[in-house]
Amino acid sequence: MSAPSHSRLYCRIAVRIIPFLFICYVLNFIDRVNIGFAKLQFLHDLGLGEGAFGMATGIFFISYAAFELPSNLMLARIGARKTLMRIMLLWGLCTVGQTFMTGATSLYVLRFLLGMAEAGFFPGLILYLSYWFPDTVRARVNSVLLLAVPIAGIVGGPLSGSIMSQLHDFMGLRGWQWLFLIEGVPAIVLGLLAPFMLSDRPDTAKWLSGAERQMLQQDLTHTHAKAVIGHEHISLMEILRSRRILGLATVYFCIYVGLVAVAFWGPTILKFSGVVSVASIGWLSGLISVLTMLGNLAIAYSSDRRMERRWHIAGCMVATAVSLFLLRFSLGNVPVTVALVAIAQLSIFTVPIIYWTIPAAQLVGRSAAAGIAIISALGSIGGAFSSWIVGGMMARTGSPYAGLAIVGGLLLFGAILLMWMVPGKSSEFTKPLQQVA
Repeated sequence: MSAPSHSRLYCRIAVRIIPFLFICYVLNFIDRVNIGFAKLQFLHDLGLGEGAFGMATGIFFISYAAFELPSNLMLARIGARKTLMRIMLLWGLCTVGQTFMTGATSLYVLRFLLGMAEAGFFPGLILYLSYWFPDTVRARVNSVLLLAVPIAGIVGGPLSGSIMSQLHDFMGLRGWQWLFLIEGVPAIVLGLLAPFMLSDRPDTAKWLSGAERQMLQQDLTHTHAKAVIGHEHISLMEILRSRRILGLATVYFCIYVGLVAVAFWGPTILKFSGVVSVASIGWLSGLISVLTMLGNLAIAYSSDRRMERRWHIAGCMVATAVSLFLLRFSLGNVPVTVALVAIAQLSIFTVPIIYWTIPAAQLVGRSAAAGIAIISALGSIGGAFSSWIVGGMMARTGSPYAGLAIVGGLLLFGAILLMWMVPGKSSEFTKPLQQVA
């Protein structure tokens, strides 16, 4: 088949499945990080401190990590349609439930339930896309899907700020309560639509012709032939003992530490620099997210065009680390703070787009469902660690900068580990799993 035929096929598949997944992921990220805006009001209303906020966000990621592997294995067994419906209905209900929290206990319980509800959503998307797209186009596909993160910032920042400022005390509810109520309902609606919008696998997609299915299967078979971990009879313990998977998971732990620090504490950093209005913080967050989106596309395109992953990932991790180190010197200077936060967010939000091409290309079969979930689960623990470090250090020092410096150090460690563990050419990543377990 000619190259244009392949291009048309993957464009058609993308147009069919990406828009719905994209909207779902936008809502997912908004509902996950809107607590970063809500905290600007509810900490005072509920008599809580920054340490409690750090604990609450950490509990979310611990719960998320605990249920991630079973959720992804269930997706591989029962399909994406039923799995996404279950995840979205439950997370929408839990987001709405945060409207009614009254103190630390209810905050912790609801964040635990939200983490449990969302578990498996992102690794499920990565696994699902591996059923439809070969390695040659995966970074571009990932980049389109993960544009949901900056789009969530573009939409969610101004929306959250406007809801909290315009609806504060409307009908007896505080602004943060309206925030959780309004932003939780769409997830419930999309969860109900999921079974009608998706096909579980290409062989069940009635909208693909026989020739298109055959072409897709040939491309996926070629990708799977290059995978170095994966056959259907591999045991879960072999997967868990693989140094390759544990190494990838450690790198993702460091990545997620940085991702959570920037995503959850961005509004607090802007407030610390001198931006007082919640609405202004929302609009500045939206502007930063526009720049992030443009940077995501450019760097992902560069990675795919050069078929190079390591230097793109490591470079973005180092740029994020340096920006976090420098933030303490921008205290009181809003333009410089906005510029540093923009660099940090653009860089760290780009990393997962390119990073996930590595495990997706290395894993196939049962190991794909389990390995991707394990890597993502350890990353989620990194999110908990990030929340506790930044929140705890802020409660102790009165500012987020000491915690952010620790985050920057972990990002540098992760970049070094990535460069050592993922060689540019052949080496350990071409050995059978049994030789690296």
